[in-house]
Amino acid sequence: MEPAQKIRDAVAEVAKLRQDASGNAALGTAVAEVKRLQSRRFAGSYADLLGGGLYRAAAQFFLEELYGEADYSERDAQFSRIAGALQRLFPQQVMATAVSLAELHALTERLDHAMGHAWLDASAPAGGAPSESPAGRYIRAWRTVARRGDREAQLTVVLEIGHELQRLTRMPGLRLMLKMMRGPAAAAGMGALQRFLEAGFDTFAALARQPGGADGFMDLIRERESKLIALLFEADLVACETALARTLGQAR
Repeated sequence: MEPAQKIRDAVAEVAKLRQDASGNAALGTAVAEVKRLQSRRFAGSYADLLGGGLYRAAAQFFLEELYGEADYSERDAQFSRIAGALQRLFPQQVMATAVSLAELHALTERLDHAMGHAWLDASAPAGGAPSESPAGRYIRAWRTVARRGDREAQLTVVLEIGHELQRLTRMPGLRLMLKMMRGPAAAAGMGALQRFLEAGFDTFAALARQPGGADGFMDLIRERESKLIALLFEADLVACETALARTLGQAR
């Protein structure tokens, strides 16, 4: 399948899932709560990086562009609208990043949609009173949805996007090309897409100037997210809830 069609298909799937959630008030609220908690979890897991140092900008970029609770529908629509033009005009590496981002959003939205349904069901766990702990409710929803393969694939795609952005910084002339696109992108209503490409390029270009910078950051993401997946699937429920609640408490 052509890269442009992959982007269109992924964006269409995300739009359908969001439409389904918006048509069901309870589900829409549940999905929003799941996304909000996941954003707080990332902020807590990387509070040390977000607080300053070499990886602060990269962690902030990941929080805002990949793990945040923001509505990315505007940028998704822009990707879909110009998918054909991207394929014709941009280097293959740029298209690979665009496809990975679109497919990541589709996979994330599928999982968040399933988590929203499970979040509603997790309000009354069997054998006891409803838990008031968001961490406990999240863990029950996570284990109800399961789909460990999809969770691991989600992390794989996040890492691929990071590595693709890292590779883009090595392309001669690409930063100048992005700068020259600002005016046309704004005029065409594609500012959100332009901001993502520039922010990603600049973030990883800065890391690339430091010995082992980009690779070190991606290794941290892989290590911490892999441990989180294992924790949420394998740990004793009480221990898991305690650990997740602690992480949420560290969110800035």
